[in-house]
Amino acid sequence: MNQDKRQAYWRANTALIRNLLIVWALVSLVFSILLVQPLNNIRLGGVPFGFWMAQQGSIFVFVGLIFVYAVQMDKIDRKYGVNRRSK
Repeated sequence: MNQDKRQAYWRANTALIRNLLIVWALVSLVFSILLVQPLNNIRLGGVPFGFWMAQQGSIFVFVGLIFVYAVQMDKIDRKYGVNRRSK
């Protein structure tokens, strides 16, 4: 892989990580801590939504982020011809 292609691959990789970390920060800090009181006015199955988001919802989002990362990195690897299998 030439230098330009490596740099493009690394930019795509870091952009994906940055975007997923932004989602992680929004869910963990904003929705689960900073906005917990306003979100508690919404009920989800009889439970205040802010509480549910802090206890369960954030975990669902975090697991989803793992799958999104795996799928997107696979696409980036294929786009730039990165193959982890040794021949």
